[in-house]
Amino acid sequence: MLSRLMLWLSLWVLWLVRVFISIDRRTYMLLSAGQIQPLLARIGMMRAHAVFLKAKTRCPAYQRFLSSENYVDSGPWQLARLPVMTKENYVKKYCIEARCYDGRIPAAGVVIDESSGSSGVPNNWVRSAEERDDVKHILQLNYQLIYRDTGCILLNCFALGPWATGMNVSMSLVDVGILKSIGPDQKKLENTLTIFGPNYRYLVFGYPPFIKSFVDSTTLDLRQYRMDLIVGGEGISESLRTYLLQHFKSVISSYGASDLEINIAVETPLTIGLRRLCLTNKALSEKLFDRQTPPMIFQYNALDYIIETESNGELVFTIGRQASAAPKIRYNLKDSGGVMSHKKLAALLRQENLAIEDLGGPQSRFPILFVFGRADLTVPFYGAKVYPTDVEDIINAHPVLVKEINSFQLSSYEDEQINRRLKIHLETAKGFRTELPQNLRDLFFDGLCASNQDFREVTKMFDRSCIEVEVHAFETGPFEGRDIRVKNKYIADS
Repeated sequence: MLSRLMLWLSLWVLWLVRVFISIDRRTYMLLSAGQIQPLLARIGMMRAHAVFLKAKTRCPAYQRFLSSENYVDSGPWQLARLPVMTKENYVKKYCIEARCYDGRIPAAGVVIDESSGSSGVPNNWVRSAEERDDVKHILQLNYQLIYRDTGCILLNCFALGPWATGMNVSMSLVDVGILKSIGPDQKKLENTLTIFGPNYRYLVFGYPPFIKSFVDSTTLDLRQYRMDLIVGGEGISESLRTYLLQHFKSVISSYGASDLEINIAVETPLTIGLRRLCLTNKALSEKLFDRQTPPMIFQYNALDYIIETESNGELVFTIGRQASAAPKIRYNLKDSGGVMSHKKLAALLRQENLAIEDLGGPQSRFPILFVFGRADLTVPFYGAKVYPTDVEDIINAHPVLVKEINSFQLSSYEDEQINRRLKIHLETAKGFRTELPQNLRDLFFDGLCASNQDFREVTKMFDRSCIEVEVHAFETGPFEGRDIRVKNKYIADS
């Protein structure tokens, strides 16, 4: 009885805090202080328990899921004891209505989003008015903290229609700036910048490949414009960030997923500085992340999101809000990564005679989330995993390829002699002008050896001839007929 009373008391206090957050930026800064982080994590876990209790009694799909996973509710409650949700064992197994509380879609105030289908057939996700309002407040607060400017023209180039990111960005930020929803249309983006001219400050939202393609092909002199960029939908390499910083004052990435929410975590000066340091200090990267190539690094609020790492290195997410239309409890996105506290990161840096304060500021003490990418979107090759980001880094670091390559795809296959081969498909940019290097195979082989430690180790088992590079004209071959509204496809059909 006492524990239940403490739970609801904590939730009541939390409600008051969230009211203040929505109207007072100083309260947010208080919550970001280091001393309060352990308390926020404990309250976040209490919220997760409350969501579990509600789902166990009011969500038909979750009730059947617990039974099918042989979950027994005995002893002290522990989040880690609950079965892990995936698309396969939960989303595809139970209908949309059964996954909602009370077995039905709420009658009003609901928006249904659709995933982009990057991992197969698109899925639909039900968002209640309350959870959309929460996302709206978080996005608006992040905008005000970072840009502190209500006169920006916000150009939303994410896919519109039923896709989660584009519509949520437009609905959430219309109150804080001058919004134009463009979608991933380069001509419309160029026309908009032409019409309104360089006297405004612009904040552009979009997928990294779309933005790169735009800056490469536009006829505008972008140096005349004051522009900041927020990217999402997929990771961004530091080489691409450096390239885009020639045109944008800042380039920040946001982490989220249609399955859960957009803007779960965001890059900060601290995380960008840390990632850039790890690129030049491979020993530090290996110490912090067990890999010589650093992952994407973000900060998140443990009050709203409980993030765990499974034994196989995959991230598991719980959203601690009861107002959602459907519970998300220990949901596995199939992203590889991990979390650590700001305090732990600072201690690990001190062991290397580094001060966390020197990595960028001002800093919040929110915990760190690091993401390597989709665990199921890699190409296996002689026991090594080749990541799309490995190839992206090679392209963006090369002065010709970064301008002349629009996209790429990877595949691993066996040839007629049953030898395993790695194939890299390159799509040239629209209006391709400059001749590509002659030694593409060597360039990618050496680049993979430099960036991917596992690949470097397995090269003892094969020679360079096992790598193939095939160049395709714009929108031909495996790139023909793609849907510009969704994220790029990086794994070729075998």
